[in-house]
Amino acid sequence: MKEPKVLIFDNSEKLVEAFTHHFMSLMSLTDGDFHVALSGGSTPKIWFEELVKNHKDDIDWKKVHFFWGDERCVPPDDEDSNYGMAKKHLLDHISIPEQNVHRILGELIPEEAAELYGEELFEILSQGTIPIFDLVILGMGDDGHTASIFPHQIELWDSEKYCVVATHPGSGQRRISLTGKVINGARSVAFLVTGDKKADKVMEILHSKEGSNSYPVSRVSPEKSNLYWFLDKPAASHISE
Repeated sequence: MKEPKVLIFDNSEKLVEAFTHHFMSLMSLTDGDFHVALSGGSTPKIWFEELVKNHKDDIDWKKVHFFWGDERCVPPDDEDSNYGMAKKHLLDHISIPEQNVHRILGELIPEEAAELYGEELFEILSQGTIPIFDLVILGMGDDGHTASIFPHQIELWDSEKYCVVATHPGSGQRRISLTGKVINGARSVAFLVTGDKKADKVMEILHSKEGSNSYPVSRVSPEKSNLYWFLDKPAASHISE
């Protein structure tokens, strides 16, 4: 397994600025369309706002296809919807063709939504084996979950399916998530992690502390490329311990 590339920035604003350049660099190396799986959460929201404020005219949005790494099983206009957050803070402000936005249908029966999304991924992204993204963007929960694979259901990571139905351990909310083989099959994978609440878990994962393999985050190990961790200083504050 390759060692991850860990990049540390003074604050979240500098982090998303650097990640924007990473995103644009990857896109420039891609022939044809650029297929990206987005993450929900507060840090992607800051990145969306950075794109709109400073880079919306620098990117050929006709080349970009947005997907999602996970979605809550709610309608698209629900405040919990990852798609809804992206629409409000990014999609409504850029010139991306409607057909380039591939949302998970969270309003459907969860099992049906997962199956349909898996079929869509295979139809658009398969190169004879599994769906292959150009970039998968991930976050990390305080409990070590990523996408919507939680520690108590870590077996879902190894599912043969492309998408599965997961359950939040606290709220019981059902969610659709990409599985490990799709995430690790991507051409590039990047974590965006901010805040001191994540510091202990970041240290535990990156230093491979005993028991860390029980966290879904620790299972992220892309086969085709390097794994990048974009961290702000608070999130990285315990790495040297």
